[in-house]
Amino acid sequence: MADLSAIVGETVRQERGRIVGGLLRFCGDLDAAEEAFQDAVLSALEAWRSEVPENPGAWLMRVAKNRASDARRRRSVAQAKAPLLVEDEAAPDMVDVVTDDHLRLVLTCCHPELARDNQIALTLKIVAGFSTDEIARAFVSSEATVSQRILRAKQTLAAKKVGFEIPAKEELTARIGPVLGVIYAMFNEGHTSRRGPLMRLDLQAEALRLGRLVCDLVPREPDPFAVVALMSFSAARAATRVDTEGLPILLPAQDRSRWDRELLREGLVALSRARSLGGHGPYVLEAAIAAVHVTSPTWESTDFRNIVALYDALAAIAPSPIVALNRAIALAMRDGPAAGLAALEGLAEPLASYHLFFSARAELLERLGRDPRPDLEKALSLSTNASERKLLERRLGR
Repeated sequence: MADLSAIVGETVRQERGRIVGGLLRFCGDLDAAEEAFQDAVLSALEAWRSEVPENPGAWLMRVAKNRASDARRRRSVAQAKAPLLVEDEAAPDMVDVVTDDHLRLVLTCCHPELARDNQIALTLKIVAGFSTDEIARAFVSSEATVSQRILRAKQTLAAKKVGFEIPAKEELTARIGPVLGVIYAMFNEGHTSRRGPLMRLDLQAEALRLGRLVCDLVPREPDPFAVVALMSFSAARAATRVDTEGLPILLPAQDRSRWDRELLREGLVALSRARSLGGHGPYVLEAAIAAVHVTSPTWESTDFRNIVALYDALAAIAPSPIVALNRAIALAMRDGPAAGLAALEGLAEPLASYHLFFSARAELLERLGRDPRPDLEKALSLSTNASERKLLERRLGR
């Protein structure tokens, strides 16, 4: 049964967005789509005991569609809920270029009636099936705060009787920001997953695919190209990020000769495109920082002076504790560990639940000949990924 649960779980992770998006178009109601999907998953746990289907995703879609069809027949024709993504001949102004079900679902959930953080939290919950703690990690926030965001989002939509629909072409630009926030959060969870192996390559691949689709959808917007550049630079290093034991290999020790050259080229082209479109926002600056790292032939030759300057520009337009932390690490590489440690002052409170803050501070303390153990212990208590925990335990000498 454990093996069956793993198979079903993996299928759900890989197929959830596509199936729920397809169901949403079919039945026109978000709650009904999610309910049909969950019913199909429960059916799989029973039906697959004897034999797992050759195409588990197609099986789930077929059964979920049947469940949705049955539920629709049972619903009253006079139901009060507004239609959701209903495609009919009476709606000629709907965008007909969004043919990918997963992207349609993301665009639908990022409704302008919601605050941006609430849009992203709700979409990650519905589309990617993220747990509340996974969303909290994406926001570097508490689970209670995230739960409130999701609740407020649902209450706002219900109070305003908002009908979810694919936005008209002229409305797309307003939704691109939160859509990119969702895609990038998906990629980051795939880059360093909360539980299990260090990476979830399926999430990385899906986020990159969605990012490319958004570039095709709004080819004159710079931010989608910057996000694709960011994801490409990170995905290019995937094969060198873990050792034979599955433990993380940090950037200075990665074998740069094994980085994926095609993905690096895609990232550089995408960044160039973003800049040519006049992009100068946070995503463009983050991609520029990543580009400095991946184009440096060695860790020692990395231009940290340029990286610090780019972080200064980023902090000026999008200040955050995470930006300050990353700037401090770059500053330590440029000016030494004492300078980096001084730059970390004041970040312990806003990053009190962020294990990477404590592991970074431990590294700087160790380089200064001071005791890193309290910070390593704190990082270990906060980390949930098994691979990262093993690395921290090794650093503690356990």
